[in-house]
Amino acid sequence: MKDGLYWAEKLRNKKISFQELLGIFEENARQKNPELNAFVTLMDHEALTEYQKQETIANRPFAGLPIPLKMLGQDKKGWLSTSGSKLLLEQRADQNSNFTNQLLANGLVPFAQTNAPEFGFKNITDAQIYGPAKNPWNLAYYSGGSSGGAASAVAAGIVPIAGASDGGGSIRIPASFCGLIGLKPTRGVMPVGPGSWRGWQGASIDFALTVSMRDTEKLFYGMRKIASAAPYQAPEKAWHHMHSAQQKPLKIAVIIDSPINSTVSSEAIKAVEKAYDFLLAQGHQVELISYPVDGNELMASYYLMNGAETAAMFTKIEQGLKRLVGKDDMELMSWGIYQYGKKIPASHYIDALNLWDQAAVKMEELLTTYDLLLTPTTATSAPKIGEDLQSDDIRLSLENAANLSENDLQQLIEQMFAQSLQMTPYTQLANLTGQPAISLPTHLTQKGLPLGIQFTAARGREDLLLQIGQLFETAYGFQLPAYYRSK
Repeated sequence: MKDGLYWAEKLRNKKISFQELLGIFEENARQKNPELNAFVTLMDHEALTEYQKQETIANRPFAGLPIPLKMLGQDKKGWLSTSGSKLLLEQRADQNSNFTNQLLANGLVPFAQTNAPEFGFKNITDAQIYGPAKNPWNLAYYSGGSSGGAASAVAAGIVPIAGASDGGGSIRIPASFCGLIGLKPTRGVMPVGPGSWRGWQGASIDFALTVSMRDTEKLFYGMRKIASAAPYQAPEKAWHHMHSAQQKPLKIAVIIDSPINSTVSSEAIKAVEKAYDFLLAQGHQVELISYPVDGNELMASYYLMNGAETAAMFTKIEQGLKRLVGKDDMELMSWGIYQYGKKIPASHYIDALNLWDQAAVKMEELLTTYDLLLTPTTATSAPKIGEDLQSDDIRLSLENAANLSENDLQQLIEQMFAQSLQMTPYTQLANLTGQPAISLPTHLTQKGLPLGIQFTAARGREDLLLQIGQLFETAYGFQLPAYYRSK
């Protein structure tokens, strides 16, 4: 299969030059992007310059493999840094992010930037300044969000690895919708800074979307890097390697019910039930359990954090612009979140973070009793492009958000996200409690759309997620996009 390490080996053995491979990726992007809308910039000349600067690149794990960066936080000096917002349409990065630098240290060479929704607030990708990122499995559907452009690019076979990030499921959701592997690492194990160190108070983390477990493993162990000054530090067990993972039968907890008591599609149930039967047949101990935390309470705390962080973000943007920002400067959803954040007292913000810590204790207790937790990744397959996930009443209330109280805004934000959350209620927990989680592409619906299953492990136990991923890849089989099945 033509995954990232396949091309890295070709580059290392000089069976293809960097210029030739870059040309292939670029040509595929130019041909396919008009219908996919995966890429928002192509930076081919800069990529060639970057490659030529890296003298020892052939000795690095990915040996010069071109990779797109997400247009949200994955900064490259001199490149656009819009965060999907018209407010930052002309903004350019004044330095590389530390994550980008670590990609370079692994031999990956940025050559493009992928579509993302404004400020990454959505589980679909439809920024007003860029338009929707479409699903290569069926162009009538979204590829998910917020790493939707990255997922479109990988699922279409343009690139085998794309930079992505996950603050509430933004790697795992598009992985589920597009038939890809989506790992969200343990909080604190990936490079952060120098622009932002806390990333939604540790909920948001950078990694990538991939199509093979060997790429996922090699990239994870190559990318993990903790700066001594970083506010979140992963536990030492995060430095385990695959060969040290438990090979004995695993004890796996299973939850199918939605944490917010919403409907779960029959296809998502089927995906987990099939995985359950497979795990039993492989000799693992599998047990159905109840949800360990109050999902609705946690989501309320997540929205509260998001509001407060957004208010702080816009204050900083105003300082840079030397003017106040208004409703016309941003999408209506962003405006509503911003207005909510302005009304949140500091005590409520601290209460929300304390709730995360309490949930983290419960999850670590669960993942001491069990090695892994299995759930659907998403409750449904991808939504159709143009599907209205709000209502005119909600939009009218958002227009008037500046005049609403904190309580009214809290209810409005919950209503605003209600329909989209029902599609993706499983992913946020790992962001708030710091555990690593992975979406595996194991299921196709009757409509021929992908739908993933999710495994969560204790903090620092990516080795177990890689182990279970390899088991499903080799003995169960992944439902990968057509490009990777036919090559």
